[in-house]
Amino acid sequence: MAVVAVLIACSSGKQQAVPASSAQPPSGTEPEWFTDVAADVGLDFVHYNGASGRFYYPEILGPGVALFDYDNDGDLDAYIPQGRSLGPGAAATPPAKALPLRGRLYRNDLRVNPDGTRTLHFTDVTEQSGIRATGYGLGVAVGDIDNDGFPDLYLMNFDGNQLYRNNGDGTFTDVTKESGTDDRPDFGVSAAFLDYDRDGLLDLYVGNNVNYRLENEKSCPNMAGARDYCPPQIYGGRPDRLYHNVGRGKFVDVTAKALSGAKFGPALGVSTADLNGDGWVDIFVANDGEDDLLFINQKDGTFKETALAAGVAVTAEGKAEASMGVDAGDFDNDGDEDLIVTELTSQGSNLYLNDGHAAFRDASAQSGLSAFTLPYTGWGTSWFDFDNDSWLDTLAVNGTIITQEGHRDQAFPYDQKKLLLKNLGNGRFENVTSKAGKVFDVSESGRGAAFGDVDNDGDIDVLIANDAGPVRLLLNNIGNKSHWLGLRLVGEKSHRDALGARVGITRSTGPTLWRRVRSDGSYGSGNDPRVLIGLGTSTETPRVQIQWPDGKTEEWTGAAIDKWTTLTEGSVR
Repeated sequence: MAVVAVLIACSSGKQQAVPASSAQPPSGTEPEWFTDVAADVGLDFVHYNGASGRFYYPEILGPGVALFDYDNDGDLDAYIPQGRSLGPGAAATPPAKALPLRGRLYRNDLRVNPDGTRTLHFTDVTEQSGIRATGYGLGVAVGDIDNDGFPDLYLMNFDGNQLYRNNGDGTFTDVTKESGTDDRPDFGVSAAFLDYDRDGLLDLYVGNNVNYRLENEKSCPNMAGARDYCPPQIYGGRPDRLYHNVGRGKFVDVTAKALSGAKFGPALGVSTADLNGDGWVDIFVANDGEDDLLFINQKDGTFKETALAAGVAVTAEGKAEASMGVDAGDFDNDGDEDLIVTELTSQGSNLYLNDGHAAFRDASAQSGLSAFTLPYTGWGTSWFDFDNDSWLDTLAVNGTIITQEGHRDQAFPYDQKKLLLKNLGNGRFENVTSKAGKVFDVSESGRGAAFGDVDNDGDIDVLIANDAGPVRLLLNNIGNKSHWLGLRLVGEKSHRDALGARVGITRSTGPTLWRRVRSDGSYGSGNDPRVLIGLGTSTETPRVQIQWPDGKTEEWTGAAIDKWTTLTEGSVR
């Protein structure tokens, strides 16, 4: 397999990350902002959805994807779910690169060379890992359920979920049955690990989609009258699940008590954050075609569903839209978590601005987000500062659910292009997709997207999973031209992952920048739990404030810029 050498330098003594195997731009011109290097670095995964012309509902959903450091060597590895054929029918022959049909684990073998350049390469370690994910894979969530320092995997499949415990030696053990988290007979797509009761153990929220089995498959026409995939409302819903971690690898379903009275919908995205600023993590659920949900933590083991009153259940016009991907982050740098939600073509994605107390204002039109996203059906998304200017931008991977006219000669004619929007810092976005690189000209059926610094060079890269297509790794070539601060948080009294911790970055000029430790969000995907904060042109060493998940606050003053630093709870001297 090929490798990609990555150069790291820039005006401050760093160089921009540029894949050596890629064609270099003409002298005097800037390199592409993002370059797809998946094939060059050993990520040869191709998704197979088994589409047979029978329009089985799971085929249109497609895979999430995860970036996580399973071997604790300091770089991000990748897990990608795989599909298979469903039911009788003449399914297409899987492409050779999709075989064998199972979810794949790829180890990142990043090497830093003596001259400071880096060599990026991934190795398929599925066979030796012990992961036997041969079901129809959909989403993936990542969290350290036993606080042993090694992240575990929760895999959502159409035919039963799986929990794999990381053994810390490069292998995983399927502990689904004994853990109580297989979620049958439900149909999970997205999930999130969170410590909702602050007991130091990660609990699990599973967003379930519809009450679907092959035997209740329906026939639905699209707007042109031809048969196509049915909307979720045809099948009816299943309740989401909240599993409480009681220790020793055991979980208890506390949905009935903790989420009492909730009206669940076809869940596709889950994001957990402290949305009302009380120090306890809340839950937002993106539902497809029905009211979205906002569960506010009541600090007693229960939640109150407040989405309608909070202004995030439906649009400002009172319409429930086809919500899919979601993320929480501080769009306007005012210290609280705002929400972005991707939607169906012609609906436009939504931006909800938080007043700090979990009451939201729809700023979709004002920000330009609605207009820019109207042509797209958005799936995986995230808040991320791609150029490290200290303002959170956003990327969405897109793919329609209705056959594209003019694309019928394709094997799976549901493709759309990706979209990159830059936060201008004045409440508005700029569509910078045309400047982002040739990979943004490629039309595919985008689904999952995981965000993280794959080459540890100080900017956020994007791993994208396509429905019935190849995986893409978008290497960021622009972010580390600006200064940055990279932090990995390790909990001691809090759970080991420190998911939900809030990080405040204070400098002598500009607002305090607040970011969150999280692995959830997007669509069916797991993100880098580390926090990377863009500092723009500032060379000042900032003061770092950590609000840990257990409620404790600590401050650091010596975290160096332009490098990754590990901060452990209780280690302040």
